[in-house]
Amino acid sequence: TMPPNSLIFRLAIRLPTIYSRINPRNPTQSVIFRAVPSLTSSSSSHNCQTRRWAHTVLQDKGAVPIKLWTQGLPQLERQAENQLRKTAQLKDVIHPRGMAVMPDCHWGIGATVGSVIPTTTAIIPAAVGVDIGCGMIAVQTDLTSSDLPDNLRPIRNAIEKAIPHGRSGSGNASMDIGAWSKGTPDFVMKRFRDELADEFSIIKTAHPRIGRGNLDNHLGTLGTGNHFIEVCLDERQVVWFVLHSGSRGVGNRIGTYFIELAKNDMRRHLSSLPDADLAYFRQGSDHFEDYVRSMTWAQKFARINREVMMALMIAAVRASKAFAKPFKTHVTAVNCHHNFTNREVHFNEEMLITRKGAVRADKGMLGIIPGSMGASTFIVRGKGNPDSYNTCSHGAGRLMSRAEAKRRFTVQDHIKATSRVECRKDKAVIDETPAAYKPIEKVMAAQQDLVDVVHTLRQIVCVKG
Repeated sequence: TMPPNSLIFRLAIRLPTIYSRINPRNPTQSVIFRAVPSLTSSSSSHNCQTRRWAHTVLQDKGAVPIKLWTQGLPQLERQAENQLRKTAQLKDVIHPRGMAVMPDCHWGIGATVGSVIPTTTAIIPAAVGVDIGCGMIAVQTDLTSSDLPDNLRPIRNAIEKAIPHGRSGSGNASMDIGAWSKGTPDFVMKRFRDELADEFSIIKTAHPRIGRGNLDNHLGTLGTGNHFIEVCLDERQVVWFVLHSGSRGVGNRIGTYFIELAKNDMRRHLSSLPDADLAYFRQGSDHFEDYVRSMTWAQKFARINREVMMALMIAAVRASKAFAKPFKTHVTAVNCHHNFTNREVHFNEEMLITRKGAVRADKGMLGIIPGSMGASTFIVRGKGNPDSYNTCSHGAGRLMSRAEAKRRFTVQDHIKATSRVECRKDKAVIDETPAAYKPIEKVMAAQQDLVDVVHTLRQIVCVKG
């Protein structure tokens, strides 16, 4: 991407708003950049006194445009840029208005995390990914910082005891600490039977492989990696409960299965694709509707998973007696996906909008953008920016790989970075240390035309898998 302080970028602003150059990474590739203005006034007139540059547009010859909200952030990693360029070559699948890329973007398996891909008659399963429906839920309470105990460790202990998290025994149901290994609780099982079981029976009958593995014993469980549960304080010192998780093992099976199925269906055409992971299902093809049904079900599983965990968290904190008084929740509640496909209308056309690591941000819609451990989390309200297909970022975005973070940082670095948070401070979570992620404040600054900040939260307790 083009650094906002670069000479080329400044010239693009002062002279024409469109120019082309030769891509230094590939001298045969012609690239077009545009610096696109965003008005700080609500007026649509370009005579407004204050103007800033909201995003840049990158376009290769013969590809759809890529709209990037990455200004003020470190240069996009080469892997991610190459991945975006390859995706943009699918001009017969992606809408000609092009892709949108959020400020937290980084390389991902199959497709770039932080990308928004609009299609009309096809879906790319790898662009949705394997953690289908992964997202956030946040609940505001009527507690304040003055109600907090001096020692926050009992709160963390209560949450860790109530909600399965992590992974062991190679995910074997009877040995996995991250599953209900001693039996799924009755109220969790009831939600599965009432809201998920019938539809899943249809899915697994058509595709038996999806039915083999963890299922209801993963409902109400956290998982590993960047999934978390937190107690936070906002700018008013009001207590919030926040968590991040998705569709767990069954969502992974659905994603993996259909990614391979798309490749198999397109095996005669794979050589013509920019990347085999970009195999897609055309509307009307044998497996298009099957994938839509399975993906939609996984999104529902993920939403219910978060709701169940939030109920478990609230009950556990109440039972711990950590707070001196009873408290109410659901003063404000937000539950949003950030790995999903949805049918939406943009520019007066119905489209299939695939967001991988991106949050829907219709005008007035509430969303959640978390930072890393020890950084701020934001409750936001969407502005409905049409250029981004009404989308904002889903978090801070990784600055480096997990392996690189483990090489670069020590336990002492992590302890210092999370000094204000009651959380794990051992080598197993070094890859999640705050410095492994982009600065969330810069991510938020790059998307001021996408969302307004409603509340700014900071973690005081964090549970990781």
